[in-house]
Amino acid sequence: MNKERFEKQLAFILEADKEKNIFRQTHLIGYERRENDAEHAWHMAMMIYLLKEYANEEFDVAKAMMMALVHDIVEIDAGDTYAYDTKALQTQKEREEKAADRLFGMLPEDQRDELRALFEEFEAGESAEARFARVMDNFQPLLLNHANDGADWRAHEVKRSQVFGRQQTSSKGSTEIWNYTRELIDANVEKGNIIEDRQLHL
Repeated sequence: MNKERFEKQLAFILEADKEKNIFRQTHLIGYERRENDAEHAWHMAMMIYLLKEYANEEFDVAKAMMMALVHDIVEIDAGDTYAYDTKALQTQKEREEKAADRLFGMLPEDQRDELRALFEEFEAGESAEARFARVMDNFQPLLLNHANDGADWRAHEVKRSQVFGRQQTSSKGSTEIWNYTRELIDANVEKGNIIEDRQLHL
């Protein structure tokens, strides 16, 4: 065993535990509390495996699952950025790049480069794996919001154009899930959970 390498890996593993304390705006089903980043990442990875048949193209499932597990780890330093917080979104990239430098930098060089590359690939959203992982990043909170009868959307007075704008990139990774997403958006607009702010049907 290379003790120095092992200790770096353990240090990163323990640091990653802090992701369990980064709470998102989305609530768990039942609305008892908000979910944390680690729960979100785990749920995404599970969904990637279970829903892989709906991807637009073949992809490396294990790689996409690993992307899901590391994509939000930067929020240990950068904090969660709510999808509809326009002010926070302006500084998100800078905050997360700085966090990536520190957090992935804790690892041995080969694993530092491997995990950083997965993080960057997810952010770019250009590979088949990243496209489908990003579908799950969009779809997972949408499912929870829908299951909670839109309580988070109502609490934040979220508009249809905001939800549609965030979700429409899902079509790049899964046309079938995007079509289902549109049905959920429509259903929640009709219920009044999402504010209708456009005259034309999208």
